[in-house]
Amino acid sequence: MIPELPALVYAAGLVFARLGSILMLLPGFGEPSIPVRIRLAFALLLCLIMGPIIAPSLPAMPAQPLVMAGMVISEVITGLMIGAVARIFMSTAAVAGQVIGMQSGLAMAQSFDPSQGQQGALIATFLNLTFLLVLLATNTHHMLLQMAVNSYQVFEPGGMPSMTDAAEWALNAFIDAFRIGVQLASPLILYGLLFYLALGILSRLMPQAQIFFIAMPSNIMVGLIILIIALGAMSAVWLERMQRFAMDMI
Repeated sequence: MIPELPALVYAAGLVFARLGSILMLLPGFGEPSIPVRIRLAFALLLCLIMGPIIAPSLPAMPAQPLVMAGMVISEVITGLMIGAVARIFMSTAAVAGQVIGMQSGLAMAQSFDPSQGQQGALIATFLNLTFLLVLLATNTHHMLLQMAVNSYQVFEPGGMPSMTDAAEWALNAFIDAFRIGVQLASPLILYGLLFYLALGILSRLMPQAQIFFIAMPSNIMVGLIILIIALGAMSAVWLERMQRFAMDMI
């Protein structure tokens, strides 16, 4: 048993390097609002469960410490790359929420966004929490965990991923996130165009009237009504894209 101990420690460290890095950024698991100790304990538990399954696919333990350190670093980079691309899709809520806030007159209403770790538009914070709730309620987080485990079939353990392919993957994910964010906000964009066009015409007809202050309560109220009506479709579109991302890795 004693001669096998270094190999077991090596395999456990290599598995934890990738899975721990993925879970650090994975939506639903790597949220800043979750205490660090809980996230670390969950990562260790996942590695304990999946380690015996993944271990046979790991390369043999190298004799040189520098080679071993390079393999660990490559696993960390691979895990951070996968987790970061998954985290990019959470920025969809920030894009959609900011656009919706500008169209409905609530862009200046700021609150702390736990998903982004900073101040954000109130609508963006609401959408972030809604999307996380939908992610967990539909068991999509199980697909994300399966994606993390199956990443060993996509990215060879111990090998450094291609930085060119990684950059292209991240860029495509960022483009998709921005495009989907604008698509989610499209009902409010259309409403904003029509509303402000009507305000412009009304201000020409009644130059002395304070159109902006008269119309602002109606703008906020109608904008929130449209958001309530479209929220289900918004969540479904975002969830479908997140599931497709997980299925690409599975």
